Amino acid sequence: MPAALSIAGADSGGGAGIQADLLTFAAHGVFGTTATTTLTAQNPNGISGVFPVPAEFVREQAEQVARFFKLRAAKTGMLFNTEIINAVADFFEAHPEIPLILDPVMVATSGARLLKDDAIAALRERLIPLANLITPNLDEAEVLLDKKFAWRENKNAESAENVRAEAEALTDKLGVPVLLKGGHGLGEEVFDVLAFPQLHFPQAKRLKSVSFCSRRIRGVNTHGSGCTLSAAIAANLAKCAFPQDFLSLENSVARAGDYLRRGLEQTLLVAGEKFIAHFPQ
Repeated sequence: MPAALSIAGADSGGGAGIQADLLTFAAHGVFGTTATTTLTAQNPNGISGVFPVPAEFVREQAEQVARFFKLRAAKTGMLFNTEIINAVADFFEAHPEIPLILDPVMVATSGARLLKDDAIAALRERLIPLANLITPNLDEAEVLLDKKFAWRENKNAESAENVRAEAEALTDKLGVPVLLKGGHGLGEEVFDVLAFPQLHFPQAKRLKSVSFCSRRIRGVNTHGSGCTLSAAIAANLAKCAFPQDFLSLENSVARAGDYLRRGLEQTLLVAGEKFIAHFPQ
């Protein structure tokens, strides 16, 4: 069984963070390992407390995992501060053979801040260049591009072309593949775009990108959906014969998107709230 690593925060409510990642890994037949970055007191409605793990201990957790397991892929989630980001970057610089899916978690679905403002520069400069893929939502992409997407103010202006343009601009700026997620849009359709940097396709006049379109599913609690998607991408990549290959990455993104959509469509009703079903289909 292939092994994958989640470097993320712990969600006491069980719907996001390393708990969601482990469920997703297991659903894909991948053995899940973890390096916990933060302890949180939370449920799907909000976060009341965050306790960061010392940065050196975050790295030691990851190193201990890597000493025993041959990791086929890894993903990061909530990293919280500059010290943790630098420790995680040091780990991946020492282990370039591990494909990294980076979810640039900044704000929870409930609105709670999950990344300190002064840590954004470290994320850009130290960790993003080491990633095989980053998976920002529209809000996170605006932060990384230092701009507001004017078309978001009008749901009728939302289109695959607009999301594609922003994804290509972001991958061009950061120099790594980007999956720009459109779930924070307003329209009845969700547009996700996977874009690759020009340097991977120097013969092309435009950046290579692939769009994924699906209908928006209303009335479902989406807490943890970003964690689940990035974990599913890592899990699918871990099962590929050549995980560093760009076709493997594209196929892993497509399969992970299908998995998430099935989970959203088949929700569980727990204590009056709807949660994503993180189970094999």
